[in-house]
Amino acid sequence: MHLTSETVDALVDQLSRLPTVGRKTAQRLAAFILKMPREEVVEIAKAMVAAKDRVKTCSVCFNVTDVDPCPVCQSAKRDRSVICVVEEPSDVLALERTGEFRGLYHVLGGVISPLDGIGPDDLHISELIGRVAQPASMARPAVAETPEGYDDGAEADAPVAVTEVILAMNPNVEGDTTAYYVGQMLAPFGVTVSRIARGLPIGGDLEFADEATLSRALEGRAGM
Repeated sequence: MHLTSETVDALVDQLSRLPTVGRKTAQRLAAFILKMPREEVVEIAKAMVAAKDRVKTCSVCFNVTDVDPCPVCQSAKRDRSVICVVEEPSDVLALERTGEFRGLYHVLGGVISPLDGIGPDDLHISELIGRVAQPASMARPAVAETPEGYDDGAEADAPVAVTEVILAMNPNVEGDTTAYYVGQMLAPFGVTVSRIARGLPIGGDLEFADEATLSRALEGRAGM
């Protein structure tokens, strides 16, 4: 028996499916949505549908993007000799906020976690190896249409071989395991493999770290 609106209950049920959103939080969000003007609610709904329909995965670095390759992979202003490896697209945003890193990225799409049934083959590790192993003449991605309002000056001018890979996994058991595995896989290629310094709390996530902490972590990275 529903003591309140079945429609509101359905909204609460859907909101509570989001990560970190419990039922009480979902109820507060639903109450806030009911107080919002209809136009604002429609705009939120449109943005959610557009994100689902238009956002794709970059075929080079596997970050989320509206165009393929993504603007970072196309940019002539990035240092193409350095690749920073992260777990998720949210980690790219966290590192970009620091303004310290000017290289390219590679998103693994998770970490090695046997308990969750996630192994190396479930991540974009082989694609990372391919980027490092390919000749410099093949290192520049094809250029896609540049998004409106985005202007980095030009496409990348000259192909550059990868000389360093920075491992920016979260400092926990799964992140350490993944970093060790990736480091071992990169060893035969003669590139410098480093990992960001422990400026982050053990068990923390990159996306929740402040800019100063991430900046120190990048500056103090150490070899494997």
